[in-house]
Amino acid sequence: MLQKFGFTQYESKVFEALTASSAPLDASTIVKHSGVPKSKVYEVLNRLVEKGLLLTSFQQKKKLYCALPLETTIEKLTSEFESHIKDLKERKFSLPPGDEQVWSLKSKKSIDALLYNKIERAEHSIYVSGWSKDIGSLLPLLESKSTNGIDVEMLSVGAINSKLNQLHVLEPAEGHEALEQYQLIVIDEEDILFAGVEEGNWQGITTKSRPLVKCFIEFFQHDIALTTITKKYEQILMEDEDIKKLLMRLRY
Repeated sequence: MLQKFGFTQYESKVFEALTASSAPLDASTIVKHSGVPKSKVYEVLNRLVEKGLLLTSFQQKKKLYCALPLETTIEKLTSEFESHIKDLKERKFSLPPGDEQVWSLKSKKSIDALLYNKIERAEHSIYVSGWSKDIGSLLPLLESKSTNGIDVEMLSVGAINSKLNQLHVLEPAEGHEALEQYQLIVIDEEDILFAGVEEGNWQGITTKSRPLVKCFIEFFQHDIALTTITKKYEQILMEDEDIKKLLMRLRY
């Protein structure tokens, strides 16, 4: 009976058995009259109770079930159906935002041009990190954006002269210089460009894929935290050879 309204076969059988009975039934009796397996009957009963179609009570420590009057059930289902129709009429459908494509590019000039373009289009926030000699040319535009109310935060590997309020500087230790350069920019927490040097050549990726954007934001925040900790406890950390070796393995 209830299958035509989107209920399962077992739910329909249990409800029919209870509707046919003039008295409340316990689970064992419902199994007998409905044909629903004993291993499933409590799960089915609980679903029907959650849907508001059954009344429950206890008698001598035994739980009893009773179906709502059929007319009440019809009124309930009709009301819910009309409500769903109303929601459907009022709902506005649209494709989910975002571009899941990951695009790659080569050439330092192309990467720099795209970095400038993304920074210019920023509306809320800009996170940027990289080696000072690579990101220094971005400073005038970043400082202008910051002056205009954009939240700009920078991590520079190597000393850099900037007016930015949120500037974190990591002075590379001996051994860091051997690692390859990189640049990361996150725009409005929805668009990233990451570039690095592979075998002497710059290569980059850019994407608006939410999982990747989230990953790179966490990547950026991890570097900020690590820079702050390293700067504050540098002497202690560098005296421990094991920790020093771990720090030297980091990407910067």
